[in-house]
Parts: sequence; structure tokens; C-alpha cells
Amino acid sequence: MHKNIFEDRHFEGTDYTQNGLEKGRYENCAFRDCLLSGSDLSEIVFLECTFRNCDLSMAALKKTALRDVRFQDCKLMGLHFDDCHDFLFKTAFEGCLMNYATFCQFGLKGTVFSHCNLEEADFTAADLTAAEFDHCDLTGAIFEDTILHKADFRTATNYAMDPEKNRLAGAKFSTPGVLGLLVKFGIEVDGSSLR
Repeated sequence: MHKNIFEDRHFEGTDYTQNGLEKGRYENCAFRDCLLSGSDLSEIVFLECTFRNCDLSMAALKKTALRDVRFQDCKLMGLHFDDCHDFLFKTAFEGCLMNYATFCQFGLKGTVFSHCNLEEADFTAADLTAAEFDHCDLTGAIFEDTILHKADFRTATNYAMDPEKNRLAGAKFSTPGVLGLLVKFGIEVDGSSLR
């Protein structure tokens, strides 16, 4: 049981890089314009919280609970989401910079990534069933042994994945993005005939 419980609180424009965010349970709290980069957020519980325009890059997330948490216009570079507590993990990301984020072997069913930059993000062995990548840049993102059943890549760009090393049943792609499934074969396709 957490002795520090924060409910319906608003945290704005605060720098937590030196003293850190107080350990405890945050319920229905809003964080706006906060600097948490490199902070230790381990074992903190966030329930129905929002982060807007916050920088959490390289923060430690060991056993951090993210339950129905929304990130909007945040900088989340290099975060190891796969270190989070997986019980009831539920997040949504909108307009976030998430380069080098790691989700290895993590359950992300139904997660929505909207207008996010996910360059070099690692989704190895993650479960992305019914996840949505709405207008996301996936340059260099790693998909290997990843469950992508019914995942939606129709508006995503710059992804490349091996259909023989991922589970793609029911996944949605659009032209010309679907060509990212052919990268491993070294096939060149003339895009002018696709118009």
C-alpha cells in the first residue's frame, strides 16, 4: 500500500530532475510542462493521469504502473516501457517524440500511437494486437517476433518488417507503405505505377 496518495492534482511547469517526483500513487492527476528527464519514476503508480508537453526522456520506469495514462506532445526518448509493471498497463500516445523507446516482450494490445515519431523504437516480441500507428514515423523501428494481428499501419510511414518473422494476420497496410514488407527481399518497386 502506498502511503502517499495524490488525487485530482495538477502539476505544472515543475522541474523534477534534481529532487525527483515523490513516490506514491497518483490518481486522476495532470502533469503539464514538467521536466522529468532522467528521473527515477520506479514503483510509482499513475492511474488515469495525463502528461502534456512533458519531458520524461531516459526516466527510470522499473515496476512503474501506467494504468489508463495519456501522453500528449511529450518527449519520451529512450524510455524502457518494458520495465513497467505489466498489470493493467494501458497507455495512449499523441504527438510524442519516442525515438529509441523500448517495448520488448511487452503487452500493448489496442495501444494507440497517433502522430508519434518512433524512430529506432524496439518492439521485439511485443504483443501489438489491434494497435494503431496513426501517422507515425517508424524509421528503423524493430519488429521481430512481434504479434501484429489486426494492427493498423495504414497511415504509418517508413516501417520495414519481415513478414516471416512477425505475426501479421489481419494487419492493415496501405500502398505504398506495404512495400516496407518487401525490404528484406531487396525488391525495387516503381512507385509511379501505384498512382
